[in-house]
Amino acid sequence: MDKSPDAFRTISEAADELDLPQHVLRFWETRFTQIKPLKRGGGRRYYRPDDVQLLKGIRHLLYDQGFTIKGVQRILKEQGARHVVAIGETGSIRPIAPQPHVEPAEAADAVEFVEIEAGHTLAAPVDNGEQRGPQATGLSDTQREALASALESLEQCRVLLDKART
Repeated sequence: MDKSPDAFRTISEAADELDLPQHVLRFWETRFTQIKPLKRGGGRRYYRPDDVQLLKGIRHLLYDQGFTIKGVQRILKEQGARHVVAIGETGSIRPIAPQPHVEPAEAADAVEFVEIEAGHTLAAPVDNGEQRGPQATGLSDTQREALASALESLEQCRVLLDKART
């Protein structure tokens, strides 16, 4: 006889539904404070439907997506249990931080590809005559110097690699 979707599940029923051993569920209770089954006399555990959904999300992240326990704990802390439940339901992971949306036309207009030497191109900001000071790029003079130094080091590495290849 199947239970109603809103019915509480014993640990054995939850473990069967998740295809996990019972001891894994007990262990997860010690690692994920969001899992709080109801405990009755004799220490018997009853999982609410929300608990089972959260367990499905945790299982998906750990077993299907390859996250560590610390990684799942971080997602729970930063995104919340509802996010993990949604992952379990949909099987997809949204980015932890929202990514800015750039229209393709804006992105294509923002850079041009410049050939810096035979066979090598570089994406460079389009020079449309606008002032290119720190306000235009958002970089301080210190950041510019650090980038210039890094670029010089990379160019020296390229020279060494070219020598090693020949």
